[in-house]
Amino acid sequence: MNKFYITTPIYYVNDKPHIGHAYTTIAADVLARFHRLKGEEVFFLTGTDEHGAKVAASAEQAGKLPQDFCDENSAKFQLIWDRLNISNDHFIRTTSDQHKAGVEKFLTKLKEVGAVYEGDYSGLYCTGCEKFITEKELVNGLCPDHKKEPEVLKEKNYFFKLSDYLPKIAELINNGELKILPENKKNEVLGLIKQGMDDFSISRESVKWGIKIPFSENQVTYVWVEALQNYITGIGYGSDDKTFNKFWPANIHLMAKDIIKFHALYWPAMLLAAGLPLPEVVFAHGFFTIDGEKMSKSLGNVIDPDVLVDEFGSDAVRYLLLSQFPFGADGDVKAGNFVIQYNSDLANGIGNLTSRVLSMVEKYLDSIVPVKDFEFSDEVAGIWHQYEDAMKRFQIDDVIEIIRKLNSFADGYVERQKPWQLAKEDKDQLNKVLYNLLESVRHLALMVYPVMPEVSEKIFGYLNQADWKNKSFKELVDWGGLESGQKVEKPQPLFPRLEK
Repeated sequence: MNKFYITTPIYYVNDKPHIGHAYTTIAADVLARFHRLKGEEVFFLTGTDEHGAKVAASAEQAGKLPQDFCDENSAKFQLIWDRLNISNDHFIRTTSDQHKAGVEKFLTKLKEVGAVYEGDYSGLYCTGCEKFITEKELVNGLCPDHKKEPEVLKEKNYFFKLSDYLPKIAELINNGELKILPENKKNEVLGLIKQGMDDFSISRESVKWGIKIPFSENQVTYVWVEALQNYITGIGYGSDDKTFNKFWPANIHLMAKDIIKFHALYWPAMLLAAGLPLPEVVFAHGFFTIDGEKMSKSLGNVIDPDVLVDEFGSDAVRYLLLSQFPFGADGDVKAGNFVIQYNSDLANGIGNLTSRVLSMVEKYLDSIVPVKDFEFSDEVAGIWHQYEDAMKRFQIDDVIEIIRKLNSFADGYVERQKPWQLAKEDKDQLNKVLYNLLESVRHLALMVYPVMPEVSEKIFGYLNQADWKNKSFKELVDWGGLESGQKVEKPQPLFPRLEK
């Protein structure tokens, strides 16, 4: 059995979940669900990043102990992922004993192979970014992201010999063994290597809230260094060799583009030093604006995923977020048009087709599936080919467009064939038409499953296909899955229309 291991970044607990976190995590869930459909053994990892100066400062500001603060805020992420039907196999917390054990093992390995050395560090440190920044990165003396003046930090640190591994990483990227996607991100990473990069600090003396360096009394691990290690500790590195060996290397690390450097350079370099295989794909999706404006608290346009789920339901939120613009690119989320799109794509689209077809089968055939017909067989097989290709390319927006294509194809067939006339004039043709429409609805339910799992399950229920998950992917995508003579149910509205 093939395996598929997918990760999201782990999210800082110094703030509550927002729409950006949801976008990445829903996308990962779509890919995980598709690979499960294919019969692969999937491990989907997400979690929370709970150490560092920023978290400690936020806890102090809230009047709480760091661990209590982390427990409370990590739970918020787990709750919203439950509401959004995120099917992660494990939720890793960097304050867990499992993670700490793996980090200590990994750092000890780096020290043993001579990839780590002690040195003095002096630089400008932005607490908001949890990283050192250079003078040339400042705008009017301030961090461009957090609009704050960085502090000058001088301390003894341990450093990782990044420069020793950059030539090998460039070679692996160029020969395709380490895929950086989209293509423009690959070029960006190769550009960073070409301009030269310094060794980086892996420890902090001035920060107390973190995992102790195993070979130092007074240093903790730099938060970014130990956060990256969640991708191996979350599947058992340092605690469960069997699971780790089964799933590593990752098939894809998925993240937003602002953290590509850490994932495409720092992380592969550390893995090379530790003698571990590299991930197959590092995919960095773009940033998005909300109705043309950058998300900010001052503009009041930071969207709470909980509020969206309350308004539209989890499946619709998943669909609406992922259908806005090409996955991997920057784009604009037209939140102001969500109700319009919900009504046009979902209420009038998938919902209406399902209701219309099953209602006609009830009216004209007493809800009994007619004799099989294969008129749509080749057409739908071609659509499935496009669907699988889009999933393999991680182009989730294309997947949604292909779902719309099947929906439109079936809608057009209804208008051309006019079953309400055939019921009076040609019962044999009516049976053929309604079988092709019923099978189209079944295929639609299967295609929407990774994106909208609840609605998919409802449609399969209406088709009396409760055991559909016991079938192989080939059985599911082959035409003719609905058996003649079986009964189907009358559906309830899948997507009740919303008023503006």
